[in-house]
Amino acid sequence: MKYAPIALMLATLFAGTSAVNAQSTPAMGTAKPAVIDAAITDNHFQLYEGEVVRVDKKTRTITFKNKEGESKFIAGPEITNFAQIKKGDRVSVSYELAVAIELIKTKSDGVRTKVETNTVTRSKADEKPSEKIANTTTIVADIVEVNREKKLVSVKGPSGKITVVTVKNPALLADVNVGEQVKVIYYDAMAASITTPKK
Repeated sequence: MKYAPIALMLATLFAGTSAVNAQSTPAMGTAKPAVIDAAITDNHFQLYEGEVVRVDKKTRTITFKNKEGESKFIAGPEITNFAQIKKGDRVSVSYELAVAIELIKTKSDGVRTKVETNTVTRSKADEKPSEKIANTTTIVADIVEVNREKKLVSVKGPSGKITVVTVKNPALLADVNVGEQVKVIYYDAMAASITTPKK
């Protein structure tokens, strides 16, 4: 019997504490700036999927099983809807990362900003446990270089570091110039849920 990372993921999510940190502008030196794709990237990863094979109400231990073996999770008192979990239920843990870059047509006033928001969505007391932790970071950065031939834009964020962005749609670069600004929105979320399989 092994205690797989699923236990840690579920404990973190269902305990209501955020283990998913908002993505910020990638760290880099000026010699080798990182390159990120734009205008929109969206990736969804299934971290764990399995079945509830045992529920011990006395110890509040749930045993999950998938093709990689069994994992145990001890539900703390913060999981108030523990009684809703039954043998045969499905458990799912997923992660999503999206980056959207909007080339906004405004002159830079020298102010670069970074705003982070965090939201937590939980199931109701009479529903099976589920929780989603989402983070959104919005950065307004200065455009410091535009290379239309290579479809690259270099931007300076609030930290003063420079990121090189590959623009997937070259039409976006037609009227973008040094001295204007760009808005970068990073969104990431981790979700865990236990559901009754459809018959």
